[in-house]
Amino acid sequence: MTVIAANTPLMTAKKKKKPLYKDLFFQVIVAIFAGIALGYVAPEQAVAMKPLGDGFISLIKMMIAPIIFCTMVSGIAGMGDMKQVGRVGAKALIWFEIITTLALVIGLVLVEMFHPGSNMHINATQLDTGAIKEKMTHGGMHSTVDFFLAMIPNTLVGAFANGEILQVLVVALLFASALTALGEKSKEVVAIIDSFSHVLFKMVDIITLAAPLGAFGAMAYSIGKFGVGSLKDLSELIFLFYAAAGLFIFGVLAPVMRFYCRLSTIQFLKYIREEILIVLGTSSSETVLPRMMEKLVGMGCSKPVVGLVIPAGYSFNLVGSSIYFTMGALFITFATNTPITFWQELTLLGVLLITSKGAAGVTGSAFLVLAATMSSMNLVPEQNLQIGLALIFAVDRFMSTGRAIVNLIGNGLATVMIAKWENELDYKTAQDVLSGKKQADMK
Repeated sequence: MTVIAANTPLMTAKKKKKPLYKDLFFQVIVAIFAGIALGYVAPEQAVAMKPLGDGFISLIKMMIAPIIFCTMVSGIAGMGDMKQVGRVGAKALIWFEIITTLALVIGLVLVEMFHPGSNMHINATQLDTGAIKEKMTHGGMHSTVDFFLAMIPNTLVGAFANGEILQVLVVALLFASALTALGEKSKEVVAIIDSFSHVLFKMVDIITLAAPLGAFGAMAYSIGKFGVGSLKDLSELIFLFYAAAGLFIFGVLAPVMRFYCRLSTIQFLKYIREEILIVLGTSSSETVLPRMMEKLVGMGCSKPVVGLVIPAGYSFNLVGSSIYFTMGALFITFATNTPITFWQELTLLGVLLITSKGAAGVTGSAFLVLAATMSSMNLVPEQNLQIGLALIFAVDRFMSTGRAIVNLIGNGLATVMIAKWENELDYKTAQDVLSGKKQADMK
């Protein structure tokens, strides 16, 4: 008979295993279903739960700017070589452009194959477009020049006060460059910043305990406000969007992960399952940005690469939004019986390659970028455009969840890929952590 010692890894693992009700993954699942149930049974009470979701998102957002700054500064200063920083940044931008183009093309191909909305034959008398006009009045899209100028904060602390990710990146890059130039004199400053980042991540861990409440509030509000019934008329578009998202993850990203990084996408998704569920509940990928940075470092990606790629990806690698752009644009033409030529589609694709990069800098980003792009191109008559936008706006909340999840996964896998490309990925650690053989070191 085999006797297992009390101090064996098996027994230790069993002792350390948390009860199911204490597991964050389980808590968020329960919260999401509770939110859906409340939204369906008592819509008015469900809408009143909105502050729970908003409060949790605000708590996380207040941590993003300082965490990005500290992580990026300590990472770049740790490299000690600005040439390497430039090389990593260039590789990331190249990858972002390639993968964004593929996402736009996948959306274009699928919507051309199935023509969602072509049987709706919507006309101007059927829909109220007042909500769209209000949305466009309170938000707008920056031009390319404005987008780059907006990367420069008015004051050094302005970027942190406003929580602008790109502005924080600029300040962090300049600060880290100055520290690198100072050499030995900067070691104490780097050590302080690195220690401060540990405190910030511990704060995020504490805030994340409220994730179930945030997911419950956000999901209850979504179902209570917009109703499950709003999904029926536009189910074809929604189904096709999620099908395109799945095709992109498993048809484009997974092969890269498998054949280039030699890692499993399924295992990676399991590793970040808590983050995916939080995004599902809150419909915002920003709510897990700090945790994603922590987890990517924990699975073997170097801190400098994570500090550069993840924040940049949140502005330049919005692959989920890119799928949505082409599908939404062509859906409008089909639903309103507006003819569009092949060359117009290619032109639209080219314009979206540019305008999609500014999506993160706009409130209500993806929908407003889509609306502004379509308006500027004059592909659809104004009246028909307002009607088409009203249709998409009715279910945008449900599609934004898919966009956020794909953006999250895309940025996570992009970081792993760039780390491998730069020889900054500890493959043994990554394999052991993803397979469950080893716990991720979150220090």
